[in-house]
Amino acid sequence: MKEFLRILEVLSTMNYKRFGIATLTGALLGVICILGASGRIGGWTGNEVILVGLWYNRVIMGMIIGLAGNLIFFSGTPTKKWLNTGMRGLMFGIIVSLQFFLSSDLLDWPTFLAGFAYGIVIDLLATALGVKRSKE
Repeated sequence: MKEFLRILEVLSTMNYKRFGIATLTGALLGVICILGASGRIGGWTGNEVILVGLWYNRVIMGMIIGLAGNLIFFSGTPTKKWLNTGMRGLMFGIIVSLQFFLSSDLLDWPTFLAGFAYGIVIDLLATALGVKRSKE
């Protein structure tokens, strides 16, 4: 029962706006990823599962980054806030992209490296646009 109450407490303080922005950004960047990857692997036909998996990887990246808004590496000045945002996005971009890279037998370097940038972009947008409004 304690665990259930803890989950409810976390959900009540979650920034749903940040989560939505990050997830949507991941989905949109996933479409860009599909376009780039389909050109490298010979189109959509016959590669649907790989390309949908790549898109889903970017959606998951957005969801994880959306949930990680309270993860702080550097605190203090506004400059450190944006440095923290970049580092957090890079870290999750690497971790999530690594899954797809490993499943490609370490061959899909462009997709892996794009994940680094996508993680940063997702976190920057989610941090800038996902400011939680105070209840008045």
